[in-house]
Amino acid sequence: MKPELIIIGAGGHAKVVIDMLKKNDEYSILGCIGNGNSTKNILDIPIIGDDTLLPDLRNRGIVFAFVAIGDNQIRKKLSLSLKQLGFKLINSISQEAYIASGVSIGEGVAIMPGAIINADTVIADNVIVNTGATIDHDCIIQSYVHIAPGCNLAGNVAVGEGAFLGIGAKVIPHVQIGAWSILGAGAVATKAIPPEITAIGIPARIKKKNL
Repeated sequence: MKPELIIIGAGGHAKVVIDMLKKNDEYSILGCIGNGNSTKNILDIPIIGDDTLLPDLRNRGIVFAFVAIGDNQIRKKLSLSLKQLGFKLINSISQEAYIASGVSIGEGVAIMPGAIINADTVIADNVIVNTGATIDHDCIIQSYVHIAPGCNLAGNVAVGEGAFLGIGAKVIPHVQIGAWSILGAGAVATKAIPPEITAIGIPARIKKKNL
């Protein structure tokens, strides 16, 4: 009998995660935790309630959960709350992703179809490597990072906690992206991006300080 799993989230990101989990067929998805605006189901998985239901689910013996929320701040908050309640966060990794030998992957990680992660890269907890993104050798991706579809990271790149790399962003070798920074869609980071700022353009330049 497959272990039961709860999905936290009921939007488009959750839809992709659910599709991957169904294909991997390791868990029985009990339902999704949504909010008052959620539909009744997503890919035939019912929306069973909101966050207030989580303590009761854990008391009923549900152990496994996945936070399918794209927003990094919210994903961090919910992941920490779930762990405090005693849930175990699983990974959702597409069968169509390529993960090289020597790659280290934490917990609560989503790796979407077409993603490529090359040798000796470290992917920390609750990271999203989205559709078709590529991460080359010896990169370090800290917790709660979201690497959007079509991003390309060269070798020896370091991405700080909670950073967001927009669609099609690129980072050249040995460049660091600061914690909780945003690299805009299509931007190219040719030098270090400080923490907690937004950078856009080619080459990427600081646009503003994030609040």
